[in-house]
Amino acid sequence: MSLKLLVRWIRIGLLLSCSLCVAQTPSNLQQEIAEHSRKLQQYLEEKKPDLAIPELQALIALDPTNVDARGNLGVLLFFKGDCAHATPELRAATARRPRLWHVQVLLATCERQAGDLPAARNDFETAFPHLEDKKVILQAGMELIDLYTATGDLDKAAVVVERLRGQDPANVRVLYTAYRIYTQLAGQAMLGLSMSDPDSAEMHQMVAHETLRYGDPDGAIAHYRAAIKINPKLPGIHFELAEVLNDSLKPAYKEEAVREYRLALELNPADEKAECRLGEIDAESGNISQAYKDYAKAVQLAPGDVDAQLGLAKTMILMKQQDQALPLLEQVVQLEPANDAAHFLLSKAYWQSGRKEDAKREVELYKRYKAMQDKLQALYKQMRVNPTRFDTGDVDKDRDLNGK
Repeated sequence: MSLKLLVRWIRIGLLLSCSLCVAQTPSNLQQEIAEHSRKLQQYLEEKKPDLAIPELQALIALDPTNVDARGNLGVLLFFKGDCAHATPELRAATARRPRLWHVQVLLATCERQAGDLPAARNDFETAFPHLEDKKVILQAGMELIDLYTATGDLDKAAVVVERLRGQDPANVRVLYTAYRIYTQLAGQAMLGLSMSDPDSAEMHQMVAHETLRYGDPDGAIAHYRAAIKINPKLPGIHFELAEVLNDSLKPAYKEEAVREYRLALELNPADEKAECRLGEIDAESGNISQAYKDYAKAVQLAPGDVDAQLGLAKTMILMKQQDQALPLLEQVVQLEPANDAAHFLLSKAYWQSGRKEDAKREVELYKRYKAMQDKLQALYKQMRVNPTRFDTGDVDKDRDLNGK
């Protein structure tokens, strides 16, 4: 048993003091309670839980309604590994004082170990929204997720994992759990769609996603076209097809991609992603002024869109407007510190502005994050999975790390 963890749980679970342990009783009984309370405080301060347990048991024998004594006895027994005897004490404490949320988590843990899953789930569900301690939230959340996934309640599990991700975004255990839950949810949705309407446009759209994910762009294009034939106004369909076509090396596909991006904008004039892609295509063809307009409109539609900001900054640099590009790029690296393309463009803008030391720093950051991106790309390739398209504004072409 970890004494540090035990003391921490007592601190966040209950408030134990002699004044709480002494009730309105005859003087001799009051003295007895006070003496046991004094010894209890001493043993707890000395981190001697084995000696504290008999004192708590004595206090409960003198006053069975003492919530603090019963709760703390339950906590001590729990961390001693004695859930069988801890459970009635924890249950009695939470029944008399329902807001002992952290104690209720221990009770739920004991109930789960004993196989009383309905009671454990109920106690975890009741306590979880009220928890504030980060480690307790993680413990209770993961327990609750396991209970939900065991019964197929993946929607509820997803709500819990989102809270865990919010409080600890880099926790690999939480991230893997999120991946597992969302993968199962996706599988359920795919099965449901295939059973509901296997010939629908949405079914073809879904198959296109999966086909592309496993490295078959031509198969994805065929399914996207089939979906458009069934429902040409299906939300997102023209943009998704355009993305696959635009990644192709076939000139005819490039021309079709432009048409699909424009169709996407006709159906949704607020589609900043389609504007970004048109800006990218215009920049590649040398039409910098039109690319600037495309990216500027995309930024206007979505000021926080990193792709749009990067594209606009790149056109500004090409137009010798690096001073205007700097604020955009500095904002991007604040939003996405690991964005290698942003660091590269920022180094170029700094160099052109005469800020050589800043440019050198950004070059080093670019190299570091580019190496990380390359490792991820290799991993995706090994898995035969296409990663989500990350638009860098084509900064890989003709890179000059000195910004000259």
